[in-house]
Amino acid sequence: MRMSWETKTSVGNEIELDFAFHGEPNDLFRSKIIQYLHSIQDRMPFLTQVALKIETGNSFPHSSGIASSAASMSALALCLCSLEDELFQTLQEDDSFERKASYLARLASGSACRSIYGKAALWGQYAPVSGSSDDYAIPMEDQFHETFKTYHDDILLVSAEEKKVSSRAGHALMDEHPFASARYEQANKNMAAMLAALKSGDTERFGQILELEAWTLHSLMMSSADPFSLILPNTLTILEKVKQYRADTGHPLYFTLDAGPNVHLLYPDSIFIEVTQFVEDQLLPHCADGQYIQDEVGEGPEEV
Repeated sequence: MRMSWETKTSVGNEIELDFAFHGEPNDLFRSKIIQYLHSIQDRMPFLTQVALKIETGNSFPHSSGIASSAASMSALALCLCSLEDELFQTLQEDDSFERKASYLARLASGSACRSIYGKAALWGQYAPVSGSSDDYAIPMEDQFHETFKTYHDDILLVSAEEKKVSSRAGHALMDEHPFASARYEQANKNMAAMLAALKSGDTERFGQILELEAWTLHSLMMSSADPFSLILPNTLTILEKVKQYRADTGHPLYFTLDAGPNVHLLYPDSIFIEVTQFVEDQLLPHCADGQYIQDEVGEGPEEV
């Protein structure tokens, strides 16, 4: 994302924004960003005094359930904090800058607050983790075993189409869900077990919890008052092949599912070559146009 600005020539409380997505105007995205900027005016009152220009784009399909909102809104929050610091020098300390960026990102998209940091981050108040908060994420790199700092995340694009149900609508299903209280209890237990696995380097326990959480997410959507499924037939085929591959080889290759039909494969760097061969030989035929994205734990956003 690239943001530039100039002082407004007009007086008023309107947000002035010139917006382009992949070089083209996009009224839908522009209106969403303007709505968001209005919502944070009390935290950044200078926004009505500048004319903003934003140019952005994705290297992967947007709105398909693989965190395009987390990427875009964390980038926007970082740009806004850079602008505030440039104008007023109020965010000179890295901790202050990152915390405010994470806070602002959360107001746009919950998962975006974690994307401010490299390696890994935790969002949500969790008593055993000092400094954790519902308002912003905190970095967790120092709580991870070295094995997980070079982990891979290959995304198999079963469908690149926009998902039919937004993440916000999906979350709302838990408000009246009959299994809500049991789910919250399960989530807390899984959090404790996951943090222990990440710290000790236990790839097997990590993967078990990972897959359990994926199945739970989608089973809750399918058992809600207004049930629906985001899983497609090719999704299930891939999951079965991954389980069989793990049984045959003993390699710690595990899957998770985001809010969509696409499959994330998580595994340590030590088996990168073997997993790549498996994906290309057996899984790509089940992906839309044979598409998949090879990714890994990153160093975090960079200012350019």
